[in-house]
Amino acid sequence: MPFSVPVLPASGPRVQLRGWRDDDLDAFAALDADAEAGYWLGGPFDRAASRARMAAIRARLDGQGFGFWALELPGVAPFIGCAGLNRPGFAAPFLPAVEIGWRLARPYQRRGLALEAARQVLAHAFGPLGLPGVVAFTAIGNVRSRALMVRLGMQHDPDGDFDHPQLPAGHPLRRHVLYRLARDARPACAGAGPPAAGSAFLVTPP
Repeated sequence: MPFSVPVLPASGPRVQLRGWRDDDLDAFAALDADAEAGYWLGGPFDRAASRARMAAIRARLDGQGFGFWALELPGVAPFIGCAGLNRPGFAAPFLPAVEIGWRLARPYQRRGLALEAARQVLAHAFGPLGLPGVVAFTAIGNVRSRALMVRLGMQHDPDGDFDHPQLPAGHPLRRHVLYRLARDARPACAGAGPPAAGSAFLVTPP
């Protein structure tokens, strides 16, 4: 059965959130192979792993109507990363919940593109999807990603901080911090607004 290629209705002034295409694999594999860009995900990953990860992302997006969309800069670059929503598949006290995440290739970081994409994801989450809230989490030392969470209006929930069950004891990234944003508590700029500088790391693997 062929995958559909949905475009998120509320794309930003620069970034388009769209469904994945077969020809995204090369750029996605390059992103996965970048040790610096993939550090907070436990990367880098080889091409076979990237192919499997991309197939899983596409299947989830196609099957449930939301997930991690591919990011495109029309007229500039056909693929610069991904951003979207996910239902984490591991056990933790704060679950079930829907998380928001993002990830950009290094040439497109620190340009406000992650913030712009994340705001469009939030607008979709709280608008058409009608979610009551979203969470985000990352390794405790990922200060740039945490700063972007704050810029989105999210609040740190210290009582929700946790050891990621998919990482072994003693792993330097195991301790994670949890952030929350309720639909009724979101700032006006959380779902729209001009682009601004921000982090560009995915909060967690899709």
